[in-house]
Amino acid sequence: MNDGLWLRFLSGPDIDSLGLTNAEIVAAVEDAVRAHGDGQVVVEPRVHLVPDNNGAGHFNVLRGGVAGVAGTKVVGDFVANYAAGLPSELGLLTLYDPGTGVPRAIMDATLITACRTGAMTAVGARYLARPDARVLGHVGARGTAFWNVVLLDELFDLDEIRVTSRRPESREAFGQQLAAVTRAPVRVTATAEEVFDGADILVEASRLTEPEPLLRTAAVKPGAFVVPYGTISAVEPDLLEVMDKVVVDDWREAQSGRFGALRRHVDTGRLSAASLHAELGQVVNGQRPGRERDDERILLWHRGLAILDIAVGLAILRRAEERDAGTMLRYR
Repeated sequence: MNDGLWLRFLSGPDIDSLGLTNAEIVAAVEDAVRAHGDGQVVVEPRVHLVPDNNGAGHFNVLRGGVAGVAGTKVVGDFVANYAAGLPSELGLLTLYDPGTGVPRAIMDATLITACRTGAMTAVGARYLARPDARVLGHVGARGTAFWNVVLLDELFDLDEIRVTSRRPESREAFGQQLAAVTRAPVRVTATAEEVFDGADILVEASRLTEPEPLLRTAAVKPGAFVVPYGTISAVEPDLLEVMDKVVVDDWREAQSGRFGALRRHVDTGRLSAASLHAELGQVVNGQRPGRERDDERILLWHRGLAILDIAVGLAILRRAEERDAGTMLRYR
């Protein structure tokens, strides 16, 4: 392969075979978040491609640069894919040399999307949740949900994990999947109200097609850590009024696009630069305080940054290069 330019293609099975640990995934994400706080990344607001498909779904296009690598991810958001036996979020990540523009890799980003999202939830919880949090309430059973729960279970000494989703067969299967790997017992409930009632950590990762208040403001007790990140809002308009601190992954990203759990709150001025406590990177690198009191209610809204995909993708690429995994493709 001395002649021409070559890049590495990594399929889903290729990535699975590399065996990145949960700790390695979380470390890659935390390092990227810290670099964001230090101003050592490039993050372009995501854009959406909405095909003429009768509302079946849309594509998110994420772009950024971190740790000496540039990248772009295209990931679909197709809620009804379960009916065809497909993940709702199928993605493709491309990595480039930012100095020359030479492509370095193309890889399946379906697992990357799920695990980096869960890792971001875990990193946020490390700095913003109470260390003695005991009850996790989680709504949603898509791919990212598994990683949210598993990584939080590893981080906290939980007494109970409560989960639910809209479809009974989905939530029961999710509960069984989790029970096989988590330390804490898993309880499957029929409603979001049961999941969130009195929980210490509340994660809303629903798959709504129309706004619906699944996460009621009254369910957020003092000391709670709240993570709403569904594409369509599942919270009440007054949710931020009870929060002592609101943290986002990137404020410019939070203001962009048509989707997001707090889209209405930004558009109506309920969440603004003045009311925002910090970006998570500023907390991770010590510029801004995280949790300061046990009774603080703190919310983290992470929309998903390209730098997280790139950071995890780079860790995967480096492992693949060490093992000569994947398929080398002639570029030119």
